[in-house]
Amino acid sequence: MSEKKVSEAILYRRSVRVFDEKKDIDPVIVKRCIQQGALAPNSSNLQLWEFYHITDTEIIKKISTACFNQPAAKTAKQFVIPVVRKDLWKKRITSNVDFIKSEYEKSNNKDPKKIKSAISYYQKILPKIYGVGNLGGWLNSVATHVKGIKKVVYRQVKKSDMRVVAHKSTALAAQNFLVSMAGFGYDTCTMEGFDSLRVKKLLGLPKTAQISMIIGCGIRTPQGVYGPRFRVPFEEVYFHK
Repeated sequence: MSEKKVSEAILYRRSVRVFDEKKDIDPVIVKRCIQQGALAPNSSNLQLWEFYHITDTEIIKKISTACFNQPAAKTAKQFVIPVVRKDLWKKRITSNVDFIKSEYEKSNNKDPKKIKSAISYYQKILPKIYGVGNLGGWLNSVATHVKGIKKVVYRQVKKSDMRVVAHKSTALAAQNFLVSMAGFGYDTCTMEGFDSLRVKKLLGLPKTAQISMIIGCGIRTPQGVYGPRFRVPFEEVYFHK
């Protein structure tokens, strides 16, 4: 299977709402695309995500039902479900700190100040942001507003802000996955219409986990692409200063 160039894959990718039920896709390649998805840029490299790759036919049927049996779910050969795990921030901080220390030990050009600064960021600054509750976040927001009157400050300090940050990072990974799938000539459809509680139960997710989207995967049929691609004129969204 020949791979497309990135620009070709981006142009090839469409939201395919009807997959060819006679054509299978290789789960090994889908897994490889998920691995490429996980290389996406993300906030503070915390990687607050998980990816559930569904190939079991019985689970696929149940997820399709939870997606209201919309065509992109009902005809999907496999599902990939990116899940936001903001609740794992402490574990991910530890992983980053361990990695930084490990790389420092292997380095021939050791800079104690640099590693101390990096570790301090993960162990002192990030916990103040990710560990904040609703009240603490509101107080942080007020304090930040006051400080921001005279200097540049980071203003996304509420609990709800960090939820948005975690979802943005996961969405970036999902986009990497979509383009990677298109690169192999595979098709996808991102879906937001689903019963999140039922899907979480099917996946065995804790209450703190949040499903970013459900991605149906397969091979397109001619009727699976609903017409020509539409985008508003580029001049309406592009501003050069």
